[in-house]
Amino acid sequence: MYKKNDYVVYKKDVCKIREIKQNKLNGNYYYILVPIDDESLIIDVPIDNKMGYLRDIISKNDAEKLINNIPNINPLEQIDDKYIERTYKELLYNGTHEDLIKIIKTTYLRNDDRKNKNKKVSEKDNDYFNKAEKYLYNELSIALSMSFDETKDYIIKKVQELIK
Repeated sequence: MYKKNDYVVYKKDVCKIREIKQNKLNGNYYYILVPIDDESLIIDVPIDNKMGYLRDIISKNDAEKLINNIPNINPLEQIDDKYIERTYKELLYNGTHEDLIKIIKTTYLRNDDRKNKNKKVSEKDNDYFNKAEKYLYNELSIALSMSFDETKDYIIKKVQELIK
């Protein structure tokens, strides 16, 4: 059971548990969650979490292992533009950290290639890049006790060191 002020991941969003309340009508207890990037949103989740949408934040140790493994995670290859969005959606739905990294790498490389050919960046790729970054860096920022931007900079620097 989580406590007040714990951080958890609800579906894909990192949330802080604002409080634990009992529903007066049915007697069930609920976590009152607030996403870290939208404090105006309040989410009630039953403590029993039968739907499985609630999970722990990645540990600091596992976050460091994940970051060290980023160079070994390959972007998607040979995907027809017709099916790329479906593939991105499937990876986002799976929600593993590795899948988020695949999306980030793939969309970055596709947009970089478009820029080098003097074409406009793909709005679809850009949207999925931003979503994947948000989900990944929000969680890692809590695990590493850094801000979103500090986490992003830290990961980029660390990966560049690992590639050399």
